[in-house]
Amino acid sequence: MSQLTRIHYFNTVAELGSISAASNFYDIQPSSISRQIAVLEKELGVRLLNRNTRNLGLTEAGRKYFEYSQRIISEIDSAKRAVSDLQDKPRGVLRVSLTVGFGEMVILPLVTRFMEKYPEIKLELELTERVVDMVDENIDIAVRSGLLHDSNLVATHLQDNNFILCASPIYLKKYGVPLSSNELIDHTCLCYGFAGWKEWYLLGDAAQPIPLSNRITINSVNGQKQLIINDSGIALIPRWAVKEDVKQGKLSVIMPSLTFSPSEKLTSTYAIYQNREFVSPKIRVFLDFIKQELLP
Repeated sequence: MSQLTRIHYFNTVAELGSISAASNFYDIQPSSISRQIAVLEKELGVRLLNRNTRNLGLTEAGRKYFEYSQRIISEIDSAKRAVSDLQDKPRGVLRVSLTVGFGEMVILPLVTRFMEKYPEIKLELELTERVVDMVDENIDIAVRSGLLHDSNLVATHLQDNNFILCASPIYLKKYGVPLSSNELIDHTCLCYGFAGWKEWYLLGDAAQPIPLSNRITINSVNGQKQLIINDSGIALIPRWAVKEDVKQGKLSVIMPSLTFSPSEKLTSTYAIYQNREFVSPKIRVFLDFIKQELLP
């Protein structure tokens, strides 16, 4: 039996004035109450109850211990109520880690509506390409794109990553429109990532690597978009990053009937969090909101 339970027994005896009354309150034998208070006295090294008088009373140490333990129990009860309140209503600080491009172009435009809908949530956003340690860094949700590896974390699928080949109309008029993946070697291809990433993939029955002449490599989706808008070349880029630019005629889609990817398999974007069993309301409403907003 825990020390906290013994403290509860002692406080109830002190409040009701007898072990018998306390045993009736807890619906257990008086001997059980007496035994647990004796254990508590042994742990403290002092006598708490004066058992020599007709009416049970507190010793001086018992009165002092009762005074302080009441405060402790009150604080514990307050803590329970606070946690219960958090579980009932979305509130508190929500820490979300996002990839830079997806965060800037997709999530940030949704933040105002989310905050208006849930005024008691405080949002802390971290935009980074590094892999975060969710436990050590106290991250509630991490939104990441790519192939999902085995993990002890829980992953909720947000959307598939659809990539398209794009270039500006001016670039295509100047250098021509490639009609097959083999013709991309003759164009300036703007690759996302770092030097050494030399291939895109044409997906079908099997992934076919496409050799590229990638004179420019950049680790920013937004930067990639700005380069192709400025007529610098052709990019394989997420559809969500350029769909408005395509609608407005700033960019043209190349070989739209084919499926291209920067990896050998189609990838997705996931929201990752730590515990499947106890999902706090603030996490649940954020996930539900984002999934609803990302529906086609």
